[in-house]
Amino acid sequence: MDKKIDQIKEEIKCFHIKTYNDLEIFRIKFLGKKKGSLTILFKELKKIPIQKRKTYGKIINELKKEVKNKINIFYSKNEIPNNKGLQFDPTIPGKSIETGSRHPLSIIKNRIIDLFMKIGFTYVDGPEIEDDWHNFTALNIPIFHPSRDMQDTFFLCKNPDVLLRTHTSSVQIRYMKKHSPPFRVLSIGKVYRNETISSRSNFMFHQAEGFYIDRKVSFSDLKQTIHYLINSLFGDAKIRFRPSYFPFTEPSAEVDIYCDSEWLEIMGCGMIDPQVLKNVNIDSEIYSGFAFGLGIERLSLIIYRMKDIRIYFDNDIRFLKQFKSEF
Repeated sequence: MDKKIDQIKEEIKCFHIKTYNDLEIFRIKFLGKKKGSLTILFKELKKIPIQKRKTYGKIINELKKEVKNKINIFYSKNEIPNNKGLQFDPTIPGKSIETGSRHPLSIIKNRIIDLFMKIGFTYVDGPEIEDDWHNFTALNIPIFHPSRDMQDTFFLCKNPDVLLRTHTSSVQIRYMKKHSPPFRVLSIGKVYRNETISSRSNFMFHQAEGFYIDRKVSFSDLKQTIHYLINSLFGDAKIRFRPSYFPFTEPSAEVDIYCDSEWLEIMGCGMIDPQVLKNVNIDSEIYSGFAFGLGIERLSLIIYRMKDIRIYFDNDIRFLKQFKSEF
């Protein structure tokens, strides 16, 4: 043991560190986890009688300090901080930082917000957990109304009824209760419905809803707004309005666009029913308004030419990397 210690002491003293490569050789030679000279000595301490073990242990620790001191001297001469001691190795290549990407749903959401803010709309948000009045009754969907079957949702408790909202129209009610017309409002968020998961539907999706209330708002204003939105997203697209039914709008319409040799339903819209205005204390004799709603997932499927809505929720990095150019 004494001969080994003397030999290692001499080697430490005579080893000249001139380059980073020399530094790494020096470190591994004496402090390497498997074959380092001092590491081997520490392992051999177990074989030495207990009465001598403390003395030799102290000597080996002093040698270890000499090694670390010599390494730190090299760092200081080369003006490289070594705050983490021997854990820092300047010869190891740095880790590159990957550029992130936005989720395609976020890209479409931000596009829609930007488009409507340009024409005077205000973006607002609301709670995803709603009560029955804001989600159904105030929107002219009373208890036992047939349209509730189309918006079967997840109830958190009964009496009072608290549920996960089925549409962002509840934000419309909350906003109209607290503000006086005129106003133009856009809201986007997650909504929930008890639907079977498939390539075209999911129990949760993102919905964008806009509404505009002022004096003498007409269906022509609604059509002009819809044309502005669709042409901004798709270019010069063919659009058609089909008569439809929604409890909270009258008249109501479904909007289709012509894409890939077929008509695709893209959104619903209509003039806000006077009863809805009455429910939030807005005089329907003075004010009128329109509302529209569309699913972000469905819109994104069309824009990005995808066929399965479930891919949005797979968290597959390979899929998300395709959208780097749109960050």
